[in-house]
Amino acid sequence: MSATRYTPTAIALHWLMAVLLVGLFGVGLYMHDLPLSPWKLRVYSWHKWAGVTAFALVLARLAWRLGHRPPALPAAMPAWQQRAAHGLHHLLYLLMLAIPLSGWLMSSALGFQTVWFGVLPLPDLLAKDKELGETLKLVHMSLNFGLAALVVAHVGAAVKHHLIDRDDILSRMLPFLARR
Repeated sequence: MSATRYTPTAIALHWLMAVLLVGLFGVGLYMHDLPLSPWKLRVYSWHKWAGVTAFALVLARLAWRLGHRPPALPAAMPAWQQRAAHGLHHLLYLLMLAIPLSGWLMSSALGFQTVWFGVLPLPDLLAKDKELGETLKLVHMSLNFGLAALVVAHVGAAVKHHLIDRDDILSRMLPFLARR
């Protein structure tokens, strides 16, 4: 594998997570104001299943990354941009871990056990506490909007590198994009 491209596994995990996170964010916005009904409960269950799956995938992604270093950033990239890129990636990983954990904690505190795919019950991490659950709901929502802002910055930086800097930052994560 070229030292200037991500591995196929890293690329697959990146895009799988991207699709999953965008879907989770959209479903989260949709379900928030639904009236109490069997449909709302079903959508919440699906959201929780996908959240647990995202948590498992980010753990797999971190494990993969430990054994497979990402390609180096272009030498011509200013040092401040390299630090910003590394900082942004660290924050993305932190939020990809914190968000599903905050959802799990919130569900536990509100008294709704998470049952992955309706089959595997996950242990409650907290005792039932409605007030704490409402606080964790705000934390979960705030973390999600923070992640959305970081994703916009991440995409914007990738597009800027492709269209303005004309380097290979975007092409090494998009296998079909010809390198310039």
